[in-house]
Amino acid sequence: MAGPVLFARYAYAPNERGFCGPPDHRAMLEYGSQQVSDRGLVQLAGSFTGPWPYLTLIAGTAGIADPFDARVVEAYWIGNELLDRVDMTRVRQRDARPVPQGCRPVVEPSGRGHPAGAVAHHSFHVLGVYPWVGLLGPERGGEPLHILDRCRIRWGRVLTVAGDEVTVTSQPLTWDGVRLGIGDAQPETARRAIGGVGFVADLVPGDWVALHWDWVCDRLSPRRLRSLRRYTTLQLDITNYRVSHSGPGMAMA
Repeated sequence: MAGPVLFARYAYAPNERGFCGPPDHRAMLEYGSQQVSDRGLVQLAGSFTGPWPYLTLIAGTAGIADPFDARVVEAYWIGNELLDRVDMTRVRQRDARPVPQGCRPVVEPSGRGHPAGAVAHHSFHVLGVYPWVGLLGPERGGEPLHILDRCRIRWGRVLTVAGDEVTVTSQPLTWDGVRLGIGDAQPETARRAIGGVGFVADLVPGDWVALHWDWVCDRLSPRRLRSLRRYTTLQLDITNYRVSHSGPGMAMA
């Protein structure tokens, strides 16, 4: 699958909600569904400013000319061996493109204060750059925990398929007032298409899928499933260490 198409599949869900990227989310849906990669898709993908510093860093470290190469895109959203070569202290604020209104994180990626072991993975952006970890309360976690859980890329196993929706079992984030964790698997409903237009048309019970918000992004191979679990767990360990050693308000910057 072409890298820009893979990018569209994972970026579509927050784009549909108006959180980031261009206003034409339907175009992202069509591109991801039809698996067409052209200059128009590259332009759309390039307007997602959040991932850009990570994609360019991963590509540059690996000697890959195109930040939207499929290997680079996979590394950012799911994780692969390219991440193990990246020096996160090279992510500087100056590398980020101008951020449109409504898409600016509280803390831009920068080399300052990156914890040891941090990798250029989407889970770092969710758990280490955005402010939601610092907003978790002393109990359950409430809305910040829900946003963290939905914004990360998570894994789920298909139970049933009915039209545009699937029922999956997935493991939600947990918060006990001290630590974030991965809870026991529980069922949830996710969308795989809108009016028959989606990214994975032939899902069957037992398939593993990647989820972003309430959207099925792609089917996960055993290798990708292992990678997503590995890098998510790594970032949770880093985040929990920073929370336990942070000052007032659990500042993550």
